[in-house]
Formats: sequence, structure tokens, C-alpha cells
Amino acid sequence: MTSDTAVPVLWSGDLTDTLDFYRVLGYTVTHEQTRPYAYGAIEAHGCAVHFAAAPPGMALPSEQVGCLVMLDDVAQRHGAFTAALRKRYGKVPAKGCPRITRFRPGQSRFSVVDPVGNTIIYIQRDEPDHVEYGGSHELDSLARVLDNARILRDFKNDDAAAIRVLEVGLGRYGAEAAAVDKARALAALAELAVATGDSERAETLRAELRTISLSKGERTTVAAELRAADDLAEWLAETT
Repeated sequence: MTSDTAVPVLWSGDLTDTLDFYRVLGYTVTHEQTRPYAYGAIEAHGCAVHFAAAPPGMALPSEQVGCLVMLDDVAQRHGAFTAALRKRYGKVPAKGCPRITRFRPGQSRFSVVDPVGNTIIYIQRDEPDHVEYGGSHELDSLARVLDNARILRDFKNDDAAAIRVLEVGLGRYGAEAAAVDKARALAALAELAVATGDSERAETLRAELRTISLSKGERTTVAAELRAADDLAEWLAETT
């Protein structure tokens, strides 16, 4: 017996522009028609997505989820998409439509928003069935705050909420928190400042971060977090 295959159908908007965007990402256009109605199809890695015009009188989506794509190496795919988009646009489109969300080591998903506003979420196939969405009861104080901020930043793409959580958490627990947790919180805020375009705030946070004394072992443990703001700034930089 053969298995069933579900094919998502998203809104096309300007079909030519939409299909061209997915060509940039490495998809092959397998069908394109304008009459008697607009309809297109793309495929890559055995996964097909179709596009159709919105019914008369229906507004196009406003950055709503279009479909999920499960894959084996989400980090590799994000890297490939980043390179392709940078080549096409001269920088990574991280705001507006189209855009791609940033990706940190250890993440299991990222999103691409196309020119129409359709969102495709790319998810690591072996992502745990039960993802801990922040607020773990095994954590407390600033460590728990960091966990909540991680979910807001990496899963919900809500930078503003993540900033609020971290700022409130530092105000409440910063004085008593372990140096390594305070450093992680400041590093996370610096990264979010870069993400939101507040370079002055990012540099202030970097300066404060440099005043925290960490052991060699602690610095090694959180090295990726400490350099996250610099990594993000490099990712967002325009090509020359």
C-alpha cells in the first residue's frame, strides 16, 4: 500500500514574485499558470507546496502560519537559506516580508515569511515530542527567567516580551543571582538589542557584561551565549 501525501496550499499574492522568492531558497517551480486562475507549485527535498489566489473579497494573511516542514538538519537548512537570501538581497532580510528568523545553536526550528505573509516553520524531525516551553519547575530565580526568555525569543519570536522578562528578572534577582546567570541575562539582552536595532543599548550591555568576573570553566560553558550578540550582528550585516 502507498501512503497518503498532504500538500499545503498557501495564498499566492503576486504569483511571479512568490515563486521567484522560493526559487532563491532553492525550490524548483514545478507548475505555474495564470489562466484561467493563478496557481503555482514548488518542490524541494521531496516536499511540495502549492499556491493559489485568495478568494474574491478575502484579505491575504498577515504573517500567519502556512505550514510546517519537518527535516533532518534544521541548522544546515537555515544556513543554506541565509546564504541564498544574502546573495539575493545583499543582507539577510530579518524584518518585514519576506524575512527569515534568526537561529541559535541548539534551536530546533526557524521560520520563513514569504512576500505574501505566508509563514513556513522548518522543524527538526527529531525535536522532542514534549518541548519544555519555559518556566521549568526544576529552575528558580534568574535561571527560570532565562528559560522563559529563551522560549519567548526562540519559539514565539517575541523579542519585546523577552526583553521585558529579562529586565524584570534582573531587577528582581540580579543582586543575588550567580555571576554566570547574570552574565547570561546581560548577554541575552545584548543579543536582543542587536535584533531590535538598538546598537547603543547593545554596547552598554556588552560593557556591563565585561565587568562580571567569571571563572574559566564558567566562561567556557556559556561561551556561545556570551558571543551571541556579536554573532547576530555579523549575521545581519550587509554584504560589501
